[in-house]
Amino acid sequence: MPTEILMPALSPTMEEGTLAKWLVKEGDAVASGDILAEIETDKATMEFEAVDEGTIGKILIEAGTDGVKVNTPIAVLLEEGESADDIGSAPAKAPEPKADAGAKTEAPADSADKPAAAAPPAPKVDGARIFASPLARRIAAEKGLDLSQITGSGPHGRIVKADVEGAKPAAAAKADAPAAKPDAPAKAAMPTGASADQVARMYEGREYEEVPLDGMRRTVAARLTEAKQTIPHFYLRRDVTLDALMKFRADLNKQLEPRGGKLSVNDFIIKASAMALQAVPDCNAVWAGDRMLRLKPSDVAVAVAVEGGLFTPVLKDAHLKSLSALSAEMKDLATRARKKKLAPHEYIGGSMAISNLGMFGIENFDAVINPPHGSILAVGAGIRKPVVDKDGAVTTATVMSMTLSVDHRVIDGALGAEFLKEVVSYLENPVTMLA
Repeated sequence: MPTEILMPALSPTMEEGTLAKWLVKEGDAVASGDILAEIETDKATMEFEAVDEGTIGKILIEAGTDGVKVNTPIAVLLEEGESADDIGSAPAKAPEPKADAGAKTEAPADSADKPAAAAPPAPKVDGARIFASPLARRIAAEKGLDLSQITGSGPHGRIVKADVEGAKPAAAAKADAPAAKPDAPAKAAMPTGASADQVARMYEGREYEEVPLDGMRRTVAARLTEAKQTIPHFYLRRDVTLDALMKFRADLNKQLEPRGGKLSVNDFIIKASAMALQAVPDCNAVWAGDRMLRLKPSDVAVAVAVEGGLFTPVLKDAHLKSLSALSAEMKDLATRARKKKLAPHEYIGGSMAISNLGMFGIENFDAVINPPHGSILAVGAGIRKPVVDKDGAVTTATVMSMTLSVDHRVIDGALGAEFLKEVVSYLENPVTMLA
């Protein structure tokens, strides 16, 4: 019986594509593996291979047609002994071939009102579609086979005729089997467009370890996916010359040594950011859905990497605290964060965050805003570089790159630039942070 050739899903996230070019014409004989057409997805132009042998009886979708949904019939394949007369006059988008008089009348219970020999719809497991040719689906239905238990040998793991012909009925599906396994909620948290089963099939035959998502990783994935999808990020970049700060820090650490204190560059960045929020109060704001909340104190969050994720403990009233007080508080919060001993009030709040990867040798990067914050400051490593001094002479200096990721709903470009200018000014003139 004539078999529909369906628009394939050439990537796990593909929902529709453009049938760019047919490489066969009506009447051409094709074999499994022959290239039928070129299809444009959202990422690339890919070749579409035949998975069954036969003759192209009718082309339903013309070359150049865009917006063709996955699983839409695009052509009809005739098996040996069939002719174009067997196709019938069904609508072009969803042809329903006539059934031969001698065709079998067995069909699954849920398709009793459909033509007896029509291929059953593409099955799903845990919400993921199983890729199988219409002929393979029809044979599987007739033999009572569970396609989820059959490994496909066709392109991209698609199940073809040969795979089901040799399969045993032991793979039959149970009608009353639950659709989801007990661990389905963890799979549902996957933030990508492809399902867990679709991704796993990409790596069949490769050695890997499956790592379940714990609560922290699931939350991080959900929040950052939401942040990137819903927050209109833009980025502002500045370099900071650190030589004055490094000298000032060394002098202060000598004085703090008897008390066991030691200031880090990050402590100065926290203080500079807190004071810049006071200098540019319109940046000290968060997004609250249908309004903004403009904070009076400078509450600065700092990203801390922990096993399996990260915390952003908040240093409240950071503009009012001394550098040594900020340093001691940050050390305490970071230590308890790594032990996952922070109370919620210690990591909820703040209007901005700081993410510093300079200690890992990262020179610059773009951080994702942690909602509802209005911004996040990404800090890179201090690197010795050639620079031009005030007199026009070439010399060397320790230069640090900073990138401010900004929520455009809260902070506009000029305002963000003014804030970053204040941060740079405090860091390049560190004594002003003590005034």
